[in-house]
Amino acid sequence: MPDNTTAKKLKAIFDPIFNVAKPQAHVMPLVLNSPHSGRVYPAEFAAASKLNDTQLRLSEDCFVDDLFATAVKFGAPLMSANFPRAYLDVNREPYELDQSMFHDRLPDYVNTTSVRVAGGLGTIARMVSETEEIYREKLNFAEAKARIETLHTPYHAHLEGLIETTFTKFDTVLLIDCHSMPSATRSTTGISRPDFILGDRCGYSCAPQITDFIEQFFRNLNFSVARNQPYAGGYITERYGNPQRNRHALQIEINRALYLDEVNFVKHQGFARLQAMIDDLFQKLESHWPQLLGPYQAAAE
Repeated sequence: MPDNTTAKKLKAIFDPIFNVAKPQAHVMPLVLNSPHSGRVYPAEFAAASKLNDTQLRLSEDCFVDDLFATAVKFGAPLMSANFPRAYLDVNREPYELDQSMFHDRLPDYVNTTSVRVAGGLGTIARMVSETEEIYREKLNFAEAKARIETLHTPYHAHLEGLIETTFTKFDTVLLIDCHSMPSATRSTTGISRPDFILGDRCGYSCAPQITDFIEQFFRNLNFSVARNQPYAGGYITERYGNPQRNRHALQIEINRALYLDEVNFVKHQGFARLQAMIDDLFQKLESHWPQLLGPYQAAAE
């Protein structure tokens, strides 16, 4: 465990660590999660970074929690982080770290060789976006450990509890992991991205009929949709998706240009339209659950 002083400090900065918006009645076998929409940047973190405030926000899934907030009125809980992805990423294993970022040698249980670490995007990220290095100096492992145990561990404990409660109630559950992506790559070519990317770990985390249904919903509205390229889902879909046991996890990436001024980080007129469309998606899911998930019946309250 982190020392009490460090833990208390982090809990005070991120108060609360995460938010859970709960419906009046949980009537859908659905859990929404927005792990990268946190907007609280500690002063010490900003001071230790070589980046300015705007650059630090490049990896933030800005306002995604607001986009999906209406899920609650349809009878599903929504969980969201208050800490930013640049500070701690819960869509990674608990200890997925880059040895080059640390003064001291990392313990043997740390995963230092994953593709995500190699790309600079471990549990404690080395960079934001695709090119911007975060830190001026190397860190101590004790700092990373404190962040992980104070933020990552309780976040997943609560998310897992929401999923298990939903599964117990309905004998099935769909976790939608809500994300956003820059409208174009930051390479010199600036290749535009599709409107939506659905990540189901290439079929391993979600039943195909669910992914098909959501893809067709977006396509019927003339949006461009890709599957699993370049985002197939991260640690969250990998950990919680198990279609063979009626536990489904699907990652949805939304092109930020649909709802956000990406330079100034403010909502534009497309936000309301996109939120209304997401409302429509929930309505259609509500009426198609038996076909998508098979027969289910909520347990008695």
